[in-house]
Amino acid sequence: MNPADVRVVFMGSPAFAVPSLRALRAAGYDIVMVLTQPDRPAGRGGRVAMPEVKAAALELGLPVLQPETLKDEAVRGQLRALRPHLAVVAAYGKILSRMVLAIPERGCINVHASLLPRWRGASPIGAAILAGDTETGVSIMEMAFELDAGPVISQSAIPIRPDHTTGTLEPELAALGARALVETLPRWYEGELAAVPQDESRVTFCGLVHKDDGHLRAEMTAAEAERAVRAYDPWPGAFVDYRGQRLAIWNAAVAPLPTLAPPGSTMVIDRQPAVAFRDGALVLREVQRQGAKRLPGNVFLNGERGALPDTVGLK
Repeated sequence: MNPADVRVVFMGSPAFAVPSLRALRAAGYDIVMVLTQPDRPAGRGGRVAMPEVKAAALELGLPVLQPETLKDEAVRGQLRALRPHLAVVAAYGKILSRMVLAIPERGCINVHASLLPRWRGASPIGAAILAGDTETGVSIMEMAFELDAGPVISQSAIPIRPDHTTGTLEPELAALGARALVETLPRWYEGELAAVPQDESRVTFCGLVHKDDGHLRAEMTAAEAERAVRAYDPWPGAFVDYRGQRLAIWNAAVAPLPTLAPPGSTMVIDRQPAVAFRDGALVLREVQRQGAKRLPGNVFLNGERGALPDTVGLK
């Protein structure tokens, strides 16, 4: 197989998809179009920003299409006119209809950031951290109309370290996915590598993450709260209500409770603020008030003159 003879439509939007796009281009595939989300306001100032994939595509000199919807027949007509052999999808952010899936001659394959069938859905990286999984990885799969349910062509696994956050694990998985994609694609395309159906009895799902999901809950164990701190970094950030304001927690550790205390109770452990949970304490190593900069826990405690409120607000 000569990659230059394979006409590819690439669909992706965030930074996770960029290494896969670059890897396909470096491998010599004929990328006839890059589909990505429209430019949207971002950040506090609301300035319109382009998706990371668009920025990479423009840098590579590739054509870009940013439809609001793929339900528009005119958009589907544009794709058909490109006569693609294949579509490669990586975190595009839109559900592909049967009509779109049928456009490429050889179908669509997806770079998914989990070891399917575990964590089908929109937030597999954070879900794996939140659940306490010891490993995760990337699946290269044939796409079906049902969400992340297509047969798997190949998988690559990596351990989840105790210090991994979603923000640090994502680029590792993005690089892993890009390597797996270009290694797998030629053998699959030539029929040397068959896709294997997923074991439906082992399926787990994860949904979209919402802003309030980071609010730590009273029913959590201390270990679950610590994993939430890592899973929701960088967005939406884990937090508690502190003196009527949101206090973001960016780094934390689990410790035994020095005294019996209900969830939400505050205390000082190793000269750092701590919050009681069901079975232990969460030591706040790095925190951030609304509109302020991040502070080490001991520096924050000094600013409070050691006088913490009796409780913080948990969900």
